[in-house]
Parts: sequence; C-alpha cells; structure tokens
Amino acid sequence: MSDEEHHFESKADAGASKTFPQQAGTIRKNGYIVIKSRPCKVVEVSTSKTGKHGHAKCHFVGIDIFSGKKLEDIVPSSHNCDVPHVNRSDYQLIDISEDGFVSLLTENGGTKDDLRLPTDDTLLPQIKGGFEEGKDLVVSVMSAMGEEQICAVKDIGKN
Repeated sequence: MSDEEHHFESKADAGASKTFPQQAGTIRKNGYIVIKSRPCKVVEVSTSKTGKHGHAKCHFVGIDIFSGKKLEDIVPSSHNCDVPHVNRSDYQLIDISEDGFVSLLTENGGTKDDLRLPTDDTLLPQIKGGFEEGKDLVVSVMSAMGEEQICAVKDIGKN
C-alpha cells in the first residue's frame, strides 16, 4: 500500500440528486415537475376520475424553465413523479465578454464566469443596455438539474 495521501477534487454536492419523488396527485399549479427529462413549471393540472381500471390520472401542462417550451404529461395520481430541485441565486454583474459570457460576483467575493448571456429578447437588451450605461445590475440565476440560466435582472443603483 502507498503512504501517499489521496486528494479528491470534486465539485459535486455530496451525491445529492437532481430530482426528488413526489406523488402526482399532490403536485399543484406553480409547482415544478420533470416532463420528458426537462425541468418544468406547472401551469395547468387537471385530474380525471377513476376509470374502470381504478387509477385517477393527472394531466400536467408545464413550461420548460430554461427554453420556455410547453410540455405535457399524463400520470396516474397515485404514482410518483420526479420534481426538480430548483434554486434561484442573485449575483452582481461585473463584466460582459465579447463571446457572450458574463462575469458575476458571488456572495463570498469570488467570480462566476461560466454563464452565457440569455437569448431572451427582453432580458438581453436590459442587461447589455444597463451594463453599457454603467448601472449596478443584479442578475437572478435559476438552476435545476445541472443547468443554469439568467432569468431576471434588476438595477440596484443608488439614485
């Protein structure tokens, strides 16, 4: 056996799952659900009566939280669905690079440089325009299932 110490560098968070199970009948509107392996915000839920084979069905309509696409799924209400762990964090905008990446200031003083500018037609001009005017901008970053995207921006400038 070797006397050397082993150092493992890991960016994973203690093996935490990207989703958790929840009974389909308990998922409500404005909650989150995984449809076709995409994290979605539930915009509509309808439950059918039990049929002659005994399962009430839940019909979910969700909007993908990253792409905005509408997805649908039908699940027996007694079965479990995957629900994504969705986190929202605020970061101060430091810089925008020419290749479309943003540099963000984290709470502990470090920088986060792995996020692209959003392709959203309303957010993109707000972020670029505000940055060019020298405003202090804070961006909200939504993260779920290993993906991250800027979802909102606000000006914290002292007027």
